[in-house]
Amino acid sequence: MSGLIDLDVIAGAKATLRYGRLSASKARVVLNLIRDEDLALARDRLRFCERGAAEVVSKVLESAVANATNNEQLDADELYVAECWADEGPVLKRWRPRARGRATRIHKQTCHITVIVAQLSPEELEMREARLAASGSQTAAAARAARVAASRAADTGDDEPDAETDLDEAEVIEAVAAVGTDADAGTEPEAVAPDDDTDGDDDVETIEASDSDISGAEAAEPEAADPEEKN
Repeated sequence: MSGLIDLDVIAGAKATLRYGRLSASKARVVLNLIRDEDLALARDRLRFCERGAAEVVSKVLESAVANATNNEQLDADELYVAECWADEGPVLKRWRPRARGRATRIHKQTCHITVIVAQLSPEELEMREARLAASGSQTAAAARAARVAASRAADTGDDEPDAETDLDEAEVIEAVAAVGTDADAGTEPEAVAPDDDTDGDDDVETIEASDSDISGAEAAEPEAADPEEKN
């Protein structure tokens, strides 16, 4: 069954597995589970299917989705499995030894698996959005956009610098450095009073007082007695 979907008219993509090492009948059982189903539902069914052909069909489906998103620029959330089928391939003939020197032929079946994904119609997209809105959920693209926006907002809030914290740390570093310098010198840190005088009057008075003290000291010093007067 092929050629039911015209990809030139309907937006979609196709992927084909050639010479798959399984029979076409086993692949058709799995393909019937995902035909005409939404992409998310088809992935879930293949994920939980216990048949060995489910893994092979899942790889073909993902290849078709990749072709649709990369080559046709389609949104993966708007795709569904439009067509899928399995054609019989060549048979590999092998031999198995049996009793009394005889041999038995073994037939190893192969198949060609084809999966076509197409874009949902606008009416179907509106119906799906209405169902999601009624159930209170959102599409995968909307959920992804919300997570990205929340992550960016969190990163922006963490990167803002805290001026008060930086200032406190600088003060602590300076205080520690000052204490270390005083400890090396062997003296305790002294508190220095601020000098409010800017015109230098205190310095001048200090100098004048020193001169008067020097002159008073000279006047109070006794004169040496002359040895001739004692005689």
